[in-house]
Amino acid sequence: MRDSVTWKIGGEAGFGIMSAGTVLARTFTRAGYHIFAVNDYPSLIRGGHNIVTVRMSSLPFNGINKDLNILVALNAETVEFHKNELSPDALVLFDPKDKEWVASDFPVGVRLIPIPLRDIISELHADGVMRNTVVLGATVALLGAPFEALFSVIRDQFAHKGEEVVAQNEKIARAGFDFIAKNFSTEVSMHLSPGTVTEKQLVVNGSEALGLGAVRAGLKFAAIYPMTPINAIISFLADHAKEFGVVYKQPEDEIAGINMAIGASIAGVRSMVATSGGGFALMVEGLSLAGMVEAPLVIDLGMRVGPATGMPTYTEQGELLFAIHAGHGEFARIVLAPADAEEAYSLTIDAFHLADKYQIPVFVLTDKYLNESQWCMKLSTLQKPVTLDRGKIITDDTGKPDGEFLRYDASPEDGVSVRSVPGVKHGQYYANSYEHDGLGHVTDNAVKRAEMVAKRLRKIKAIQSGIMPPQRDGDEQPEITFVTWGTTKGAVLSAAQILRAKGKKVVVVSYPWVFPFPVEETKTLLSSSSRVIDVEQNATGQLAYLIRAETGIDIQEKFLKSDGRPWLPEEIVDRIK
Repeated sequence: MRDSVTWKIGGEAGFGIMSAGTVLARTFTRAGYHIFAVNDYPSLIRGGHNIVTVRMSSLPFNGINKDLNILVALNAETVEFHKNELSPDALVLFDPKDKEWVASDFPVGVRLIPIPLRDIISELHADGVMRNTVVLGATVALLGAPFEALFSVIRDQFAHKGEEVVAQNEKIARAGFDFIAKNFSTEVSMHLSPGTVTEKQLVVNGSEALGLGAVRAGLKFAAIYPMTPINAIISFLADHAKEFGVVYKQPEDEIAGINMAIGASIAGVRSMVATSGGGFALMVEGLSLAGMVEAPLVIDLGMRVGPATGMPTYTEQGELLFAIHAGHGEFARIVLAPADAEEAYSLTIDAFHLADKYQIPVFVLTDKYLNESQWCMKLSTLQKPVTLDRGKIITDDTGKPDGEFLRYDASPEDGVSVRSVPGVKHGQYYANSYEHDGLGHVTDNAVKRAEMVAKRLRKIKAIQSGIMPPQRDGDEQPEITFVTWGTTKGAVLSAAQILRAKGKKVVVVSYPWVFPFPVEETKTLLSSSSRVIDVEQNATGQLAYLIRAETGIDIQEKFLKSDGRPWLPEEIVDRIK
């Protein structure tokens, strides 16, 4: 039996590739396995080659790896594209009516599992697209799992469509399962060891995890214009808006979106926007407005391959420096970078608290790999209590005479003045894009200007006193220290595990909090290693640039990747000399 199996399904858009991956991920999550699923599709409105890769393991792991144990081909093109990725003992499931593949077409050791998918579908009088359901049944059989594990997911997935639809899908999946049991009963090489997770888990993508964190943090207003790869948060919030008590608006563009969210924040509710690079470029003027009026705001910036439209459906970490430096003028902001769905959830909660505490914009940097991949999360993580901290806000009566509430009082040591919301007695003030005095009145007085700049920038010192330190995973006195951020962390952790098995001492330093930068902690962590390697999903080493700018440490060795595909741990290991 195996501890881990990686399964890939491919075919044309419209073949149900994505839904097949989701059903398989849910099936094995319920059965007590750790899962991870990542998709790959071209930047087309319709058509093209789509794939989903699902890894299932009885042991914890950190994302996808190079192994490909089972390839499910719903067309001949899938085999052509992926046959050279197969592990030596892999299985290939295909319909002979697509092409009569033979063993010599593949690397030595690969075994073929021909399944007459079209004939099975025809006999059951089903739609041809339901071949994906046949191969799900076949897959479950090849992995040594009971059919009920799959059927329980099918039953729940299609319950809203009625018993007839549930029964049809059961019959089709059962046909695939029975075909393997009858014709390949001795093929047990991919049977999985029993699942070890006893606690209930959910399968969520990164955008859903972020949305859950936002709702738990008290989100009440979101204005989001659709843009890959953050779109899943739109459907999540729109589908559950009434249940969560959230107002979701789709604005006419990103400029309107950020201004609507700033208005909601000034009105007193927690608000957010989500976008990708091109959309955020349109938001930059609004970002500076939030800095000037000191409005709390959370921004989910879902990075993708640029510049310009780039490759919209692929992944990159190219906007770290953009988030740090965006906006005209000088004002405080915080940049957080989750590595997985659980961090997307928890750091989003932190983002809302920090935005209110310091009355600033807070970024949650995500990417396609995080946003659209599917992760398992323990239900207990989502059930932990969340205490809302709204910071310095008055919602009843300021106690000040009319016209004397200093919304922008320059005296607080931390630069954070008390704010009110519309309708609060004696709490009225002026909020606009011009420089202002403590009451919000427009001014171009030199003394007042310098006073307001100093007030806003004092927040940076206050923020620095509570920075989340970098995470350190690994050995004492390491030979190699990897430095990374965001979703690249998973591949680096896996690479470190492989290197330790080869006898090397390795440490991984990762940054869930990227800006303001944790200077002293970084100096301490990087001073103990003779070899420091920066690993990033971009072409210029943006984290390494930031480290040099903030600490003076110049990381010479950089492993950089900018082809739009996520790092695999084996790729990192192969670069170690």
